[in-house]
Amino acid sequence: MDEKILTMHPTKGKKGVNISKKKYDVIKDFLIKKIEEAKEITYQELNDLAVKELSNSFEGSVPWYVVSVKLDLEARRIIERIPKTSPHKIRLK
Repeated sequence: MDEKILTMHPTKGKKGVNISKKKYDVIKDFLIKKIEEAKEITYQELNDLAVKELSNSFEGSVPWYVVSVKLDLEARRIIERIPKTSPHKIRLK
């Protein structure tokens, strides 16, 4: 049986989702690596890179997992949205 992880949500009162730990780790490692490389990156650029680079090897909806894991990383204070950026940009905390 696949190990699961309950993600967190940065907005108080909102719940995360239960997802495969293996898939969570793939997306988490990818997001952190790309943010480290870029220093700052828009959510759209990050999502586009994930779709381009992971779609062939990843089972499931890459954009859905990117959103879920990104929100979890924000809630855990590993990454942060950069205030007053439009479209919003992300960086490591």
